[in-house]
Amino acid sequence: MNTLVDLVWLIPAFPLAGVLILMALGRRLGEPRAGWLATAMMGGSFTATVLVFVGLLGHEGDERETVFTLFEWVPAGKLAVDIGFLADPLSVTMALFVTGVGALIHLYSIGYMHGDEGFSKFFIYLNLFAFSMLMLVLGDNMLLTFLGWEGVGACSYLLISFWFTDEANASAGKKAFVTNRVGDWGFLVAMFLAFLTFGSLQYGEIFFDLEQDGVAAGTASAIVVLLLVGAAGKSAQFPLHIWLPDAMAGPTPVSALIHAATMVTAGVYLLTRMSPVIAEAHGWVPDLIMWVGLGTALMAATIAVAQNDIKKVLAYSTVSQLGFMFVAVGSGAYVAAIFHMVTHAFFKALLFLGAGSVIHGMDGDQDIRRYGGLARLLPITSMTFVAGWLAIAGVPPFSGFWSKDEILAYAYGENKVLWLLLLITAILTAFYMTRLVLMTFFGPPRWTDEEVKAEAGEEAEHALPHRHPHESPWTMTVPLVLLAGLAIVAGVLNLPFTSDVHFLGNWLKPSLFGSEGHLSFGGGTQWVLAIVAIIGSLGGVSAGAAVYIRRRIDPARIEHPFLARAWRVDEIVAHFMGGPGRRAFERTTQFDEQVVDGAVNATGTLIRRTGTKLRASQTGLVRSYALGIAVGAVALLVWFITRAGF
Repeated sequence: MNTLVDLVWLIPAFPLAGVLILMALGRRLGEPRAGWLATAMMGGSFTATVLVFVGLLGHEGDERETVFTLFEWVPAGKLAVDIGFLADPLSVTMALFVTGVGALIHLYSIGYMHGDEGFSKFFIYLNLFAFSMLMLVLGDNMLLTFLGWEGVGACSYLLISFWFTDEANASAGKKAFVTNRVGDWGFLVAMFLAFLTFGSLQYGEIFFDLEQDGVAAGTASAIVVLLLVGAAGKSAQFPLHIWLPDAMAGPTPVSALIHAATMVTAGVYLLTRMSPVIAEAHGWVPDLIMWVGLGTALMAATIAVAQNDIKKVLAYSTVSQLGFMFVAVGSGAYVAAIFHMVTHAFFKALLFLGAGSVIHGMDGDQDIRRYGGLARLLPITSMTFVAGWLAIAGVPPFSGFWSKDEILAYAYGENKVLWLLLLITAILTAFYMTRLVLMTFFGPPRWTDEEVKAEAGEEAEHALPHRHPHESPWTMTVPLVLLAGLAIVAGVLNLPFTSDVHFLGNWLKPSLFGSEGHLSFGGGTQWVLAIVAIIGSLGGVSAGAAVYIRRRIDPARIEHPFLARAWRVDEIVAHFMGGPGRRAFERTTQFDEQVVDGAVNATGTLIRRTGTKLRASQTGLVRSYALGIAVGAVALLVWFITRAGF
């Protein structure tokens, strides 16, 4: 490999340097210099990633992989783990959008966090979050990936509960941390089983062993199911999705970073990285991944229809879109999963940052029922938000159409019922995002002072508003414009027309080791499916307009309380954990104290008491010891004489 690829270690080094510098000098630098330093570190990381990408382009397919080892980390018998960075098409693709989108979110945060007491500390956490995610995707072994995995979990707790004086924020941070521990257990046990099976945690050695000797389907199935538990925790799949909507309590840049560029994509990345193991598992294992993804996607889409908090609509949208990616993984469409992950990073970061701009302009109000008519007052925010809306709604030629259509095509090839339910989910996505856009930017303003309007008449509707909506500063709008451009054009990464324009698929091919699935039907069927998807997306948009602009249907008939309460899943979990679950844990604690600890303590007590009694025989008198020796000698003599007599 050339020297450009050897720069892979610089990718995580830049944000780590930012963390160390800000820890030492952050308060002295203050606002905004601490933010600019953190943003520059992310810019440096993105530049290093681009250089590594260029270096990989200089090599042919199977040669596009190298491991750069810094030092030996864990030398323990057969377990040898290095701090090594894997530069291959999959890891570099992840690093490109993690650093690129992450840098824009850092820039946005300079304006968004203006005046906050913890300004420099916030950027320490952001840089640490980015460093952890880069360690996760660049690690050449499962343990290093797990280190980054735990790092993003810890940083999510620090960032979600950043404004911890508010009880809701503190509780949301704890909920995210605890829920993710369930998923982490799955990843940890999968790692143990992988080492027991392959004798190594290095991805390269695991895949080489698979190619040479294979593995029992039962063992591969167990590893993948455990990895699915871990992936479901990080990527918020049912039933471990409950932490993600509450994560909205944190600052909006945190929401964008978690939902778009970093943490929630980790589960999809892990399953894609381990695709050769999935290929060796029983057939029901990828089916399980696929149906978990579908159930989560459909459920979250129905919930988003009835949410009134702008960030919660987007949060459930993220859960739903991650479900699409899991369907792709279960269908063997790993390229489609990564394609949608990339396009989702662009349009979802745009939507979250756009939501933050709206909240900033509305003095902190997040209820879309108190918005309306903001397009004129927030022109840049509204135009860029519309680009994100059309992308996630699947309207061509915006990026979301291309990636979502590819997933729908693979779903059709797997199961017609699966495809139909996923299509309904896509239609619901277009509907609830249209609802969000129309209620926020169009229609009559609902944020003016009603008493002033009543006294002054309709012509004074905008006089003395209760709030003063205003456009955000350039540090917040520039990232919106750049992300809007990416949300529009990113579909060209993997156009479906010919293999020559299947750029992402050709690029990722060496990282998938032949485990990528293939469509079982021709181009004619694909065109029909694409047209159906377009009709569905436009139908969802039209239905949203019919309900929220023309008022053909009363919105209350759609926004059912059951959906507004998120199918009551959160309530059921909270009730269980506070009732039967708490009592079960208390009994477990009691068993541990009385039986487990009791047995250990009883053994110690018995030995101590026995020793106390034996200590009485140790008088320290020489004549007592001499007498004991004499008695022992006589006893031995009697024993020998007795034995000789036989």
